[in-house]
Amino acid sequence: MYKRILAALDGSPRTELVFSHAEQLARMHGAILHLCRAVNVPVGVPLEAWALSGGELTEKLLEDGQSDLAALRGRLSPPIVGENRVQIGRPAQVICELADELEVDLIVIGSHGFDALDRLIGTTAARVVNHAHCSVMVVRPPRSA
Repeated sequence: MYKRILAALDGSPRTELVFSHAEQLARMHGAILHLCRAVNVPVGVPLEAWALSGGELTEKLLEDGQSDLAALRGRLSPPIVGENRVQIGRPAQVICELADELEVDLIVIGSHGFDALDRLIGTTAARVVNHAHCSVMVVRPPRSA
């Protein structure tokens, strides 16, 4: 059913859960698994990062994203290994654009809890669900007992 899957990974604690779901689906369907990370300047960026120029900060964010995705990709084995993509931009927009460019059949993304800010501006997962041109699986952490 799925031939190309895009796992949208953000480096958060839920990355492992999203990655494992996407890998399992790729193996079940014999699909290619692409990994992506959208990076931007996070709200809680360490103070020492502000000493970097705009270009240096961008470069650092891209390098860190590439390094994280390379480590995950190293755990995959053919034939499911696809591309790693790290791009600067608003996460939902980057994910949807990459999904179109790579012609994926499914995006696998993690969900956040709904705190006050999420309710006000919406989550990345909600934006992807509303704007993607393919199916989207939102992975939630298991319920607590």
